[in-house]
Amino acid sequence: MSDSFLPVKRKKGLSVRMASLAGGGRMNYSTRVAEELSRARAKEGDMVQVRSKGGERTGVLMPHHEFSDPDVLVLKLKSGYNLGVRLEEGASVKVVSKGEKKERHPRHQRSSEGARKIAVIGTGGTIASYVDYRTGAVHPALSAEDLMATVPEISDLCQIDAKVLFSIFSENMRVEHWQRIAEATADRLSSGDEGCIVPHGTDTMGYTSAALSFMLDELPRSVVLVGAQRSSDRPSSDAYGNLLAATRFCLEADAAEVFVLMHAGISDTSASVHRGTRVRKMHTSRRDAFQSINSSPVAKVDFEKGIEILSSIKPKSSSKVNLRTAMEVKVSLIQFYPGMSTRSFGSLAKDDRGIVIAGTGLGHVSADLIKEIRKAIAGGTTVVMCSQCLHGRVNLNVYDTGRDLLAAGVIPGEDMLPETAYIKLMWALANTSSEKELRSTMITDLRGELSQRREIDD
Repeated sequence: MSDSFLPVKRKKGLSVRMASLAGGGRMNYSTRVAEELSRARAKEGDMVQVRSKGGERTGVLMPHHEFSDPDVLVLKLKSGYNLGVRLEEGASVKVVSKGEKKERHPRHQRSSEGARKIAVIGTGGTIASYVDYRTGAVHPALSAEDLMATVPEISDLCQIDAKVLFSIFSENMRVEHWQRIAEATADRLSSGDEGCIVPHGTDTMGYTSAALSFMLDELPRSVVLVGAQRSSDRPSSDAYGNLLAATRFCLEADAAEVFVLMHAGISDTSASVHRGTRVRKMHTSRRDAFQSINSSPVAKVDFEKGIEILSSIKPKSSSKVNLRTAMEVKVSLIQFYPGMSTRSFGSLAKDDRGIVIAGTGLGHVSADLIKEIRKAIAGGTTVVMCSQCLHGRVNLNVYDTGRDLLAAGVIPGEDMLPETAYIKLMWALANTSSEKELRSTMITDLRGELSQRREIDD
């Protein structure tokens, strides 16, 4: 989620900032502010007047978010802008009018009893948010009804089996979160659901899709991670189109892998379906930020027409999910840079069982680092080399540096994304029993993460 703050003119005694707020968890006010709100009997949704030595401001009291200062009240003005007001010593709050209390009723499924069922497992992020039209605030969806209310048309296509597993910013994802998602997904697919949609924050969605790709073996149907670059309170939100397209893909495509589905362009015309081990977020805010690296998208979902399959996909089957969630957490992903300290690498090698290096060009590091790498491998640390160029393939046979790395025991990551290699190494270290098996696993294509030939772009 992106949070933008627009500075405005400051008046003495009243600290103000314009804010466009997109969701987030709650955070406690400071004791002084909480006491003033309690004295005024002010609650979220109430129209309040804040008076200070520098002036006064009136607006609807908004929910307090975890990125807000504990001394700041967030007000929604008549203009629709959110405004942060610092409640300083001597300032007061008065309720102008109480907010209208509205009950939110769960939506009822409109699908027929025999319709196919799609599982929706919420994890958080911009896509899993809804607008409270009483206050104008954007909240994280904390129930199955909240999660699906933004796209009621989905219930015309299928039955929804929705569950919010947790609601967090994607940068807070850890191994245990990936494991919980994998377990919940396997449970729903084993129960006969036609597919599984995982709404997820976009910033680390590529890591999660890679983790699920390796954890979920022998998938019988699709698992589609889907996100949004724009929250649902914005006219340009991509949440609606992406969720509906993900549902259609699960129902209509003969596919049984882990995918990421996001807008294919900046307009609302289609979505690209990327293989979970090949996808990367390549822009901070564009709706078409996600791209397949060293591969093409596997499919395209036209928002008005059909689904076009663009490359070979594992078809649906009647197999049972083989859940393999064990992960070795003592693995690091580092990017080589000129002047990188050998001491820094050595300290990592002492603590980690595995290290993935994003090297320069064909997969290179400085000559003085090779000695530390050789020492680390001799001490039992597995080292995998990828390229920070992203596009193209690691080749350690061309230059002396590469050949020295091979002689030291480095495993070439071929055309794997560094992030995917990091996830795969965590998984491989926990799911193999010998060094030979580990090395073989890392150089073998298991989930479409490696290609045997290089694709030439026009």
